[in-house]
Amino acid sequence: MTELARNGKHQSAAAGTEAAPQRSRQYLTFLVGGEPFAVPIAAIKEIIEYRQPTDVPMMPAFMRGVINLRGRVVPVVDLSSRFGRGSGQVTRRSCIVVAEIRHDEELHDIGVAVDAVNAVLDIADEDIEPPPAFGAKLRAEFISGMGKLGEKFVIVLDIDKVLSVDELSLLAGAGAFHDAPAPPAADTTRPAPEPASSPPDA
Repeated sequence: MTELARNGKHQSAAAGTEAAPQRSRQYLTFLVGGEPFAVPIAAIKEIIEYRQPTDVPMMPAFMRGVINLRGRVVPVVDLSSRFGRGSGQVTRRSCIVVAEIRHDEELHDIGVAVDAVNAVLDIADEDIEPPPAFGAKLRAEFISGMGKLGEKFVIVLDIDKVLSVDELSLLAGAGAFHDAPAPPAADTTRPAPEPASSPPDA
């Protein structure tokens, strides 16, 4: 990860002003249902090759189950199903993106199953537009903004809302995340993609 660019000091209007350095952040881009999405890379803990999660009884449809990640029980959310688009298809490019979600001063690891990971892109803050007022194909609170990539846009997700611990626990049953037995471990960590300058394939 790179540090955020520092803002330049503003000079007085009489002496003339210089534009402050453009502030940008890094985003992990990935595909769900053939559509590109982005999440701030600061929220991503790691990316692993897709493995079949262990089923847990009474889980909602968008919960694929749990995996054992170096001794930790990590629930896996089918992001396509979470968006109300039906279960995502597993292919050789499928992977699980493990996000770190803060809740009640605690950090929780939650995996999301995606079709494929594209790249890490730098997107300037000024290139993030507000979410559309209507016409989006998923819940408005899931969208943090629309990132401009040349002539295209990528939906920037509010990962804390998409993976709301309160909502997921309520839907899955209180304590389901923590009471699930740990399946056998199988560590197949995939390194995060290198930063890229080109936009992801739509």
